[in-house]
Amino acid sequence: MTTHAALTDQGVLAHDPWASREIAHQQRADAFTAGWRARKISGEQHPIDDFLFTYYSYKPSILRRWHPGAGVELADAAHMPRAEWKWYVPGEVPGSLRVDAAAYLRAKGAGVTAIRRILERTAARPGQFSCFGLHEWAMVYRQGEHRHEVPLRLGQKGTDAVVDTHSIQCSHFDAYRFFTPQAAPLNRMRPTRESAPELEQPGCLHAGMDVYKWTIKLGPLVPGEVLLDAFELARDIRWLDMAASPYDVSEWGAEPIAIETSEGKAEYVRRQRDFAERSNELRRRVINALDAAERAGR
Repeated sequence: MTTHAALTDQGVLAHDPWASREIAHQQRADAFTAGWRARKISGEQHPIDDFLFTYYSYKPSILRRWHPGAGVELADAAHMPRAEWKWYVPGEVPGSLRVDAAAYLRAKGAGVTAIRRILERTAARPGQFSCFGLHEWAMVYRQGEHRHEVPLRLGQKGTDAVVDTHSIQCSHFDAYRFFTPQAAPLNRMRPTRESAPELEQPGCLHAGMDVYKWTIKLGPLVPGEVLLDAFELARDIRWLDMAASPYDVSEWGAEPIAIETSEGKAEYVRRQRDFAERSNELRRRVINALDAAERAGR
């Protein structure tokens, strides 16, 4: 990837390289959102892939918009539609545009600081790999009605028995808050939104998916390639999340991971460790983008 290769010493990216990156970004984003856009027309639903568009509720058009990140001037861009985008201003080179990092940080500094803190603290913490995805099981424990209209692989009694015979160790508030009333007291911790920077750790699947959320919230400060990599990570994690859940999602192409067995636990942890590494690498890339924004905003 030619993220910095075509930059001049003054941080100017020539028109052809940045235009090529923009087109490649749009094509990749379109491929990621094609299924969702088609289902919006047909009325069909996909219990795995739809999550990234319903729970996070970000429009496909946001994914499609490429940014170079802070500290980069785009040559020959002043006559482009980008000139009307929020947070873009003329660069030092005539005809160029750049992200106004200083204005963005003045307007959204508190939020940026909070995002940096949770990314840095999560990445610095050792991963925990003993939850086995039981948060999804705790969301249907002893309940007749469920969030997804998908049958339970073991039935309600079998699902409840798995919860009863395991230790629930969920550190992520946005998963914990969907636990059933009977399951919530079984969790070994009581995460809150305020305690997230103190509890979140890279082994958590939901914390890994949230890297996408934080990247979206940082808008033009983060290069588009990082945004789409974060989306791809969230999508891949979601497939593991549902494959290891109590739901039978084999109809949608997800081979069940039976975490109630020793073999299933081993497979879950193997994939969980891989996602922890990928999510931490993305956290580092987002933090690097914030460093660049702070330098550009001085």
